[in-house]
Amino acid sequence: MDNKLTLSLDSKVIERAKRYAKKENKSLSRMVEEYFIKITSGKSSKEDISPLVKKLSGVISLPVNFDAKKGYSDHLSKKYGK
Repeated sequence: MDNKLTLSLDSKVIERAKRYAKKENKSLSRMVEEYFIKITSGKSSKEDISPLVKKLSGVISLPVNFDAKKGYSDHLSKKYGK
């Protein structure tokens, strides 16, 4: 059963979305529905990761027992001289 949903968006965003939907041969409603399905499914996959994040993945190696909070705290202490 389909229900109606009213959204308020910036007019420029709507126009861009309409052009994109037309290019993809989809309705704007279908695109919004697919987006909601994707973000509420609770599943993520490698396809959901941006190309930049994929490229950066594995660049830094940290010790197994690395304490991220202490590392960040140490960084801030050095940066701000506290």
